[in-house]
Amino acid sequence: MAADALLLLSFGGPERPEDVMPFLENVTRGRGVPPERLAEVAQHYLHFGGVSPINALNRDIIKAIEAEFAARGIDLPVYFGNRNWYPMVEETVERMRADGIRSALVFPTSAWGGYSGCRQYHEDIERARAALDSDAPQLEKLRQYFDHPLLIESFADAIRAAVAELPADRRDSARLVFTAHSIPVRADTVDGPPAEGGGLYRRQVFEAARLCAAATGFDDYDVVWQSRSGPPQVPWLEPDIVDHLDVLAEAGERAVVVCPVGFVSDHLEVIWDLDNEAKARAAELGMAFARAATPGTDPRFARMVAELVEEHLTDAEPRRLGAVPGFGCTRNGLPCTPGCCGAPIPEGH
Repeated sequence: MAADALLLLSFGGPERPEDVMPFLENVTRGRGVPPERLAEVAQHYLHFGGVSPINALNRDIIKAIEAEFAARGIDLPVYFGNRNWYPMVEETVERMRADGIRSALVFPTSAWGGYSGCRQYHEDIERARAALDSDAPQLEKLRQYFDHPLLIESFADAIRAAVAELPADRRDSARLVFTAHSIPVRADTVDGPPAEGGGLYRRQVFEAARLCAAATGFDDYDVVWQSRSGPPQVPWLEPDIVDHLDVLAEAGERAVVVCPVGFVSDHLEVIWDLDNEAKARAAELGMAFARAATPGTDPRFARMVAELVEEHLTDAEPRRLGAVPGFGCTRNGLPCTPGCCGAPIPEGH
C-alpha cells in the first residue's frame, strides 16, 4: 500500500491529576475491575503528580522518527493517537482526513501478537475509521517487531549497562530476569491463529528474552510477569516479578538485573512496578537490583520504525532474528490472519 502519513498509535495516559480516574475507567471499561483496585492504581499515578510519562515519551519518539525520516528522505508526516486518553485516535484520524491524508501506515507501541498487544490495535483502527464516513483514510498496521535486530540490540546494550550498575563483586553472579505485562491465562490460550496452537504473545516474549540473553552472554535467565489487573479470581500469567524475587532470594541469589522486555518505554507500569515495588522488595531481601532501560529513547528505535516503513513500502524481506511466528499487518482493522487472537474465522478457512 502506498502511504502519505504514519500514525503512531499508543495506549495513552493522564497528564493531570483530574484525568487519572476517567483514564482508568476508559482502560478498564467492561472488564469488571473492582472500584477499590482502580483507586489503588490511581494512587500509583498520583504518586507521580497524576501524570503518566507515556505521552511525553511518545512525543519524543515521534520527534526521533521525524528526524530519521528526514535523514532517509521519507516524506511522511507523523501523527499521534491513543486508545484511552487524549489525543484520542478517533480525533487524530479525523484530523488526518481534514489534512488530506488518504492512506497511512500505523505503528503501534506494542511489539507483540495477542489480543492486547496486537488485535486491540486493529480494533482501535476500525473504531476510528467507523467514526467517520466513507472518506476515512485507509489505515494499514505495520507488523509485529518483537524480534527485530535493532530492538534486540537496544535491549542487549541496556542489559549490559544495568549489569555495570551493580556492585562490582556481584556482577558476575547476577541473575537476569525478563518481565512483560501479564495477561489472563484464558486470553493466552486464544492468542494467535488456531494453527499456531495459541499462546502467541507468551511465546514471542520468551523468544525475545532468549534473543536478548544470547546477545549478552547469559546462558540462564528467567521470564516473569508484572502489572496484572482485573478481578483477583481470574488467573493471569505468573509468576509476578515481586514474588519471583522472593524465590531468587531463597535460592541464594544476591543480585538481579531486570529487563522489561515487554515494554517500549519507561511508562508508569515500568517505573512503578519495577523501579518502586520490585526495587524496594529486592532491598528488603538484601539483593542488589538494577533495571535495564527500555528502547524508546535509543536512536535505534526510530531507525527500526523507519526500516519497518521502508520494508512495507518496498516489499523488502523482513529483518527478523527469531523463529516464533509474527503477524499483525492488516488494513483497516481486519484480522491479520484467519482466526488470529479470537477473531472470527471466515467461511472457507
